[in-house]
Amino acid sequence: MTGVIAIIQARMGSTRLPGKVLMDLAGEPMLARVYNRVRRAKKIDDIVIATTKEREDDPLESLCSTEGWRWFRGDRDDVLDRYYRAATEVGADVIVRITSDCPLIDPAVIDRVVDGFIGEEEQPDYVSNIFPTRTYPRGLDTEAIGYGALELSWKEEVEMRYREHVTQYIQRHPHLFRIRSIASSTDLSDHRWTVDTPEDLRFIRTIYDHFRHDRFSSSDVLEFIAENPGVLEMNRSVVQKPI
Repeated sequence: MTGVIAIIQARMGSTRLPGKVLMDLAGEPMLARVYNRVRRAKKIDDIVIATTKEREDDPLESLCSTEGWRWFRGDRDDVLDRYYRAATEVGADVIVRITSDCPLIDPAVIDRVVDGFIGEEEQPDYVSNIFPTRTYPRGLDTEAIGYGALELSWKEEVEMRYREHVTQYIQRHPHLFRIRSIASSTDLSDHRWTVDTPEDLRFIRTIYDHFRHDRFSSSDVLEFIAENPGVLEMNRSVVQKPI
């Protein structure tokens, strides 16, 4: 199969940490760190940055243009529409959903999720490491969606609060889809590796200040945390925003 496209959603607006996707991580903006890590996944054919048409997101288009990345600009709040239109424009068969506030995203984990999609005799519609049960750290979230399932979601989802989160229609109507879950060998769901608050940013910057590059693996992060357990306290009190 061809056409496995990673779509990284990104925008400057954030209620708790505005502009976070361009904040510095060891000399590079967060979005660049995410992009670099995603492109090392062997199962990804191409990457698209999906941002919004809002003027505040012009700097993201500028970064994409400077770096030679593909980008798409769509609706700010209807992220499902943004994904569907971006996927349609590039001819994606399988869409791998990544968010730009996950700068520890692991290419090996991405490959495992994609393998769970394209390696099956009866091809699923949706494969993820977050549904129905999360065992990976929050921040390694990877979802692979067949184009047909994305299109059906785009047509049928009527509630904007769910369209903002792209795959909620699939998760709320599991009987309509072939769904597969990818689990970690160890339950690491209590780890928070995403960036939504200043506390999260401090934690992630501690990781990047240690490695000074973005080629480390999630196993390397776990080893660093084991040697420096105090870093977990930096964002332990952060509460994830509900859908």
